Amino acid sequence: MSVAQQEHRTDDSAAGAPRDHELPIRRRGTAHLRTRGRLFLRRNVRDSQLGQTVVAAAIGVVIAFGVAFTRDMVDQFHHVLFGVPLEQHISGALSINPWRILLVPSLGGLAYGLIAYALRRRWPRDIVDAIEANALHGGRMSLGDSVRLTALTIISAGVGASVGLEAAYTQLGSGTASRLGRMLHLRRNDLRNFVGCGAAAAIAAAFNAPLCGAFYAFELIIGSYTLATLVPVVAAAVMATLVTRDVFGLQPIFILYSPVHLNAAHYLLMAAVGLVAGGLSVAAMVGVTQVEQWARRLSLPVWLRPAVGGLALGLCALGFPEILGSGHGGILHMIATGSTGFTLWLLVGLIIAKTIGSALSIGTGFRGGMFSSSLYLGSVYGALCSLVIHRYVPWAPPDEAVFVLAGMGSVAAGVVGAPMTMIFLVLEATTDFSATMGVTVAVVVSALVVRQLFGYSFATWRFHLRGVALRSPHDIGWLQELRVAKLMRPDFAVVPPDMPLAELCRQFPITDGRRVFVADETGAYGGCIDLLEAHSAELLERADRLTANDIARNAEDFLTPDQPVRDTLDLFIASAAEVLAVVDNPRDRRILGYLSEAYALRRYNRELEARHREELGDEALFDTTRAPRER
Repeated sequence: MSVAQQEHRTDDSAAGAPRDHELPIRRRGTAHLRTRGRLFLRRNVRDSQLGQTVVAAAIGVVIAFGVAFTRDMVDQFHHVLFGVPLEQHISGALSINPWRILLVPSLGGLAYGLIAYALRRRWPRDIVDAIEANALHGGRMSLGDSVRLTALTIISAGVGASVGLEAAYTQLGSGTASRLGRMLHLRRNDLRNFVGCGAAAAIAAAFNAPLCGAFYAFELIIGSYTLATLVPVVAAAVMATLVTRDVFGLQPIFILYSPVHLNAAHYLLMAAVGLVAGGLSVAAMVGVTQVEQWARRLSLPVWLRPAVGGLALGLCALGFPEILGSGHGGILHMIATGSTGFTLWLLVGLIIAKTIGSALSIGTGFRGGMFSSSLYLGSVYGALCSLVIHRYVPWAPPDEAVFVLAGMGSVAAGVVGAPMTMIFLVLEATTDFSATMGVTVAVVVSALVVRQLFGYSFATWRFHLRGVALRSPHDIGWLQELRVAKLMRPDFAVVPPDMPLAELCRQFPITDGRRVFVADETGAYGGCIDLLEAHSAELLERADRLTANDIARNAEDFLTPDQPVRDTLDLFIASAAEVLAVVDNPRDRRILGYLSEAYALRRYNRELEARHREELGDEALFDTTRAPRER
């Protein structure tokens, strides 16, 4: 040992550093505790349905407090900026000073735009929401991104933007659940279910409706309903609802006090309500896109667009202050009064104003969703239907509330894309089975119209505009992860384009199992050679006049290592080739290997079967006719 090393060791001892024989003991102790902790979590959470359910219930409790905090923050904004009492919703307050209506959305939009621009510069990546996370990323979400989106949504709604808070609720709930699931090292399917638990708890707490929250997760976040997902999702939703009721004492968003009686003929009216609601839903979604396109054409800076949108929103709100905010107060007012106090043209104007207000808010960059906004839009539409039907249809049901409920559920189902969620929302809030049946008819018809005419919900339409091919939250991320680089084969041969056919046949007999490709002096791919064709009698007669380049095929059809296997299947069909070369990039086109259509299909189907077996294994936990899954 050198003198310097001895001095260094003496200094460490003098400073109280641990001795050499103590370090291994401490490290072994720490490693032992970590190992025991991982084994405990694996045995009691990762591999235990009961453990995951307990954690999901705890998630529901946490999310309920997060939803309450978010709601209170927005109420504080409205109280300070608009002078709205804390116990009242902004869309139900009709005595707001006009100068506040005009200035707060515009100046608040400017402040929001600058904050959003600064955050975007600091974190330029796109924020992954729950649907995209479950469809493409196996349930992986960033909690930091979720918190930032929640904060931006609070500011947006706080300055009066016509957006729903449910986007913030679900983002915060799903992001928290995803983070906790990754800390527990959950499997891919279990992590996706946890994301659904977070979303279910958020919606259940927001509307005080556990079944509504659970089916929101099944329809929009998880994409399927199985016994394996039922227990943890419902546990999270129920616990969030219990906290909302017992701790905060909140009631459902609306309550129907008088029973509704419908006969067979009344259901025809409900179907008519749903038919028009489907078209209104499509118009609301397309309107957002139109405003976005107009904002881009104006060439305004990104940070200035919310201010312009806020100014336009304020001008609309001068005549219709109900369009400010998410619309919860307006929904309560419509349920209680129906069309009383409204004229036909006033309701039509309110529908147009709310549609324009939501489009201006979201289209110019404010953060938020259209869940509660579509509920309010639907309630106004339902009041309009009630006014028209009672004027011209003498045998219509006398209760106006059923039309308000039907309009609300059908428009929201078309926009959000969750018909069962809307049906259960009405059932839990009203506890009226007859009213729920009428709403069900309207919701189903509206969902069918939107599906046939448009094919998207608001969330999947936004993905489509971004170029992300998502129509549901079904897990297709593993298909993106199965790429050509994992499947290509390296046993190939390369020949120059000017090699005579006779020499080619001599070097590569028809029994040669290798694939032969043509490449020029720079190594660029020039096509694939079929040895069966090369050895055919017709070509051998002209072997002295033909070269490898003459019989090469599919020179312009090739694969790259990072392509998903699912995309390659379409390329095989388009090129009518059984084998395609894999090149390093489209510019240099140096051959790295090859992939056959048969092998790609076999691996693709094998992965599908593995996923199917995994799902059956999850369901077997609740099926007494199946053997328990091996741990």
